Amino acid sequence: MFTGIVSDIGTVEARDGNRLRIASHYDPKSLQEGASVACDGCCLTVARLKEGRDRDAVFEVDVSNETAARTTLGAWARGTRVNLERPLALGSELGGHLVTGHIDGVAWIVDRKPDGTSVRFELEAPAELARFIAPKGSVALNGVSLTVNAVDAERFGVNIIPYTLTHTTWGDLTPGDLVNLEIDLLARYVERLASGHLSSGDVASPSAPTLRISDP
Repeated sequence: MFTGIVSDIGTVEARDGNRLRIASHYDPKSLQEGASVACDGCCLTVARLKEGRDRDAVFEVDVSNETAARTTLGAWARGTRVNLERPLALGSELGGHLVTGHIDGVAWIVDRKPDGTSVRFELEAPAELARFIAPKGSVALNGVSLTVNAVDAERFGVNIIPYTLTHTTWGDLTPGDLVNLEIDLLARYVERLASGHLSSGDVASPSAPTLRISDP
């Protein structure tokens, strides 16, 4: 589980098929093989870990064909800059919103323009995902937790503040670029409940006992 608060920008050093090597600024001691790292919002497993030239962590991840086809990862190449986040630890501050790292699809950047000191981006989501995006709701785009400002059919807008522009890859993005989209976790369950796929019998009553202890 993640929060959508990017803690580093990594760079793809090499690609061998679906094996990616990513250089980061993380302390190698802060990662371990088998651990999860969100890369542009996609939860990946550290398959190999080593110390880089600057004593920073360099790690390798494997990308499945399914992930490569449904996210932007299929197009990553040497030099691609990537938003990174390590998993949320219990007791840590939840600064963004709950993000699973399971990408739902990609959104297309339609427009970028200044808005005061910030930059307003307009994006278009796939029709099957657009219904989960609501004004003032949360959305994760390339692993960044953002608040939706406006929605018009499949299009929606977000504002990126100067800090986020310089501390994530959003400063590099322009119209025509694709970004990984994860809808709000709560929206998934609200929609499923509202559509009637879950009945009252599927949810345990809070007052119902869940554990029965036999008499000795």
